[in-house]
Amino acid sequence: MNILIIGGGGVVGQKLARALVARGTLRGQSIDKITLADIVDPAPIADAPMPVATMACNIADPASVAQCVTADVDVIYLLAAIVSAHAEEDFDAGMNINMMGTLNVLERARALGTKPVMVFTSSIAVYGGEVPDPIVDHTFLNPQTSYGAQKAIGELLLNDYSRKGFVDGRGFRLPTISVRPGKPNRAASSFMSSILREPLNGQEAVCPVDDDFPHYYLSPRKCVENLIKGAELAAEDLGQNRCMMMPGRMWTIRQLIDAMTAVAGPEPAKLIKWEAQPDIQAIVKGWRFDLRPEKAIKLGLSADDSFEDNIRYYLEDDKPSA
Repeated sequence: MNILIIGGGGVVGQKLARALVARGTLRGQSIDKITLADIVDPAPIADAPMPVATMACNIADPASVAQCVTADVDVIYLLAAIVSAHAEEDFDAGMNINMMGTLNVLERARALGTKPVMVFTSSIAVYGGEVPDPIVDHTFLNPQTSYGAQKAIGELLLNDYSRKGFVDGRGFRLPTISVRPGKPNRAASSFMSSILREPLNGQEAVCPVDDDFPHYYLSPRKCVENLIKGAELAAEDLGQNRCMMMPGRMWTIRQLIDAMTAVAGPEPAKLIKWEAQPDIQAIVKGWRFDLRPEKAIKLGLSADDSFEDNIRYYLEDDKPSA
């Protein structure tokens, strides 16, 4: 079993690789090799019992994709994308990477004729606009950002390439993944980690929305667990729509901060500054929140039990040593 993780340099890609190394199997087979690919060489995984290669891959370039996606790859995780605010600011970059990059990977798989399993990470940003709550598995996609539109196009492509037998696809609309380690990125939702991560590390952070702002969350640890389960789902259980919501839970900013206080005490919350940022508010307030991921739950995927767990996972897995 050979696994390719495109986007293997990112937070989720690195965590997924480590989880697969520790597990040693996928889809009932031993893992023989994992390849991590990203726009620059990803960080290596040390002390793995199987080969873990790293390579640069630009999914916007079909020639680069051809070097990355080879005939011996059994499972492709397509995690690579530019994030929401970046895609909104730079329309061409979003189209080239998020839309054409997805098409390039699918076209390479079609040309090889090997029908790999392909796990595609979409986003809850595909929802929005004039659709009624609650959002259920068959709610039509109505994105209100360029990023959401590009991810929705990727879902349609994945479904059609799966229907034609070019790939065995399955796509998951990720909630906001929090608490993410590292530094803030250009996602509009980046503050939903930074207002927790930075204070837990003794640093100030800015919250650009009010404390009653609700959103849909999942921890990195649970996201990785679901991506592994998602790769192992039987094709016949996926139905005619290969894409679905990944389970998460809805909490307000105040509930996130209360969870941090319950786990880490009152001091971190004192480091949060409240400064309205209209550009961020305009993006995130267009997202929809009452999500009912019934299909994924029936297939065995799951959400965190509490946001206190999300805080604990960050402290256990990712908080830098003093």
